[in-house]
Amino acid sequence: MGLQTLNDILLAVSASGRERVMLQRQAAGWVPISAPTVYRSVVGVARALESWGVQKGDRVAILSENRPEWTITDFAALALGAVTVPVYSTQTAEQTAFLLNDCGARVIAVSSKKQLEKVLSVRARTPLERILVMDDVMHDVTDDAETDDAVRMRPLMTQGPAAPDSDFDARSQSVSPDDLATIIYTSGTTGTPKGVMLTHGNMASNIACSMEPFGFGNKHEVSVSFLPLSHVTARHVDFALLYRGVTLAYCPDLAQLAQALTEVQPAIFIGVPRVYEKIRQQVIAKTAHLPASAIYRWALGVGRAHRAEILAGARPTSQSWKLANRLVFSRVRAGMGGKAEEFISGGAPLGRELAEWYADIGIPIHEGYGLTETSPVIAVNTPVAHKLGTVGKPLANVEVKIAEDGEVLARGPSIFKGYWNRPEETQAAFEDGWFKTGDIGDIDSDGFLSITDRKKDLIKTSGGKFIAPQPIENSLKLNAFVGTSVVLGDRRKFPAVLISPNFAVLEDWARANQIECASREALVAHERVRALYDGIVKELNENLARFEQLKRVLVVSEEFSVADGTLTHTMKVRRRGIEERYRTQIDEMYAQAETAGRG
Repeated sequence: MGLQTLNDILLAVSASGRERVMLQRQAAGWVPISAPTVYRSVVGVARALESWGVQKGDRVAILSENRPEWTITDFAALALGAVTVPVYSTQTAEQTAFLLNDCGARVIAVSSKKQLEKVLSVRARTPLERILVMDDVMHDVTDDAETDDAVRMRPLMTQGPAAPDSDFDARSQSVSPDDLATIIYTSGTTGTPKGVMLTHGNMASNIACSMEPFGFGNKHEVSVSFLPLSHVTARHVDFALLYRGVTLAYCPDLAQLAQALTEVQPAIFIGVPRVYEKIRQQVIAKTAHLPASAIYRWALGVGRAHRAEILAGARPTSQSWKLANRLVFSRVRAGMGGKAEEFISGGAPLGRELAEWYADIGIPIHEGYGLTETSPVIAVNTPVAHKLGTVGKPLANVEVKIAEDGEVLARGPSIFKGYWNRPEETQAAFEDGWFKTGDIGDIDSDGFLSITDRKKDLIKTSGGKFIAPQPIENSLKLNAFVGTSVVLGDRRKFPAVLISPNFAVLEDWARANQIECASREALVAHERVRALYDGIVKELNENLARFEQLKRVLVVSEEFSVADGTLTHTMKVRRRGIEERYRTQIDEMYAQAETAGRG
């Protein structure tokens, strides 16, 4: 029968009897969690949920960083036929309240005192009946009266059976592929978040084939789970790896990632483009001065000459490549644990130039593409079918075609059921049975899909020219001095760019050039700093069409973040938030250009 529901994954894990299904870092180091322990914990939590009246179709929210209890709660709810609703740990109390009310959650599992207090601050305005708490923090909460219905999760996890429970297994297997499994709220680059409804069959069909060509599970592989499980990509990946016998080492805080990679030494590295960008920027910063810079440039040249071999999955045998590998490339891989054999990227566009850089240092990154609404994978590059600059071939059970206006359309068993309580928006998302992705792309003669931009992100100047901002931004962010960039110009006379610097690199450069500034505001306003960024953009403009060339540069003194609304929870640029935040400065920049007679 193969994989039919997400509950089949739990039963496969249980049947494996593995000693290391998960790893959790504790004071004594990385502690393994066995298959029997996972199963017992899931059943214990499921029984508690059932005793509280949680039934098929009821919503159970999870507000937590990545940790074993996240997955255990997920499996427990799914086994009862309940619907899991992930909530990002970084969301505010008000944002959390909105989601809980919108989905009608009866129970929420929270990780810590901080998250518990967040929920308690809004609980009276939500339908919540019970709160599960993963940490032992109950005694730390000041108002005991508010925690009458908050229950410690750990004792429940120990109350499951020591051996498989036939009644529980039958209950979990009674859930059908058409049953709703989860409601995942889109991060919302614009507008109000929408709850994407995914069935067991949606996710199971995607998991069954998305990683088939990688051959995971044939060895005792480990992967670090650090991408937020509230995002569909991370949850899909973790489900797929668990199903294929890969051990998950949970890293709850991105600040702990470097240490986790060094200690765990994963065989599989799965990240979003921003993680790969930061690693590259660190390498460039560390090799900025002689003699390291000369060695780095020479090694990159050697790697570029062997790029085709790397992308074909071969390890070059020339003496020059071996030397470059020993001096430079191996040190980059050491920072990622040193033993990774497969590198995968998803969640946002990787960018061709970044993919080329990694290929040149001996790391082929298998970029994939999809959306929350598609469970999520539509296409992915694999070890057996990889083409640089594309997002790979569509999965075997997903059909893809390009509409007349260039939009990518998809259909298949992994396409979502609809938006929670939003029938009109659900209807608008489809055209003749095809899901409209909102992305612009094309399929080449070999069947590889390329994504060029978001349809709604296309900039149309007042002169009627359409500009795709993502390729321009992807090129800019490869420069070590650029943290984040946003191309401007919609309904304006000409395109411009707003840049948030990589302040660590910029401040080092300023000290080396004896530029003293009392604040970041003064730094970005300094004449030599403005000239630096003007030069970076001028160099980029040489490779752009005339109508795409950026006429003005606005360098801001803040770093973008999720907290201030300029980035989504998956670290994508929130264009509307950035343009609103800097509206006055943007308007002044264009006004000055008008006065100067430019544009």
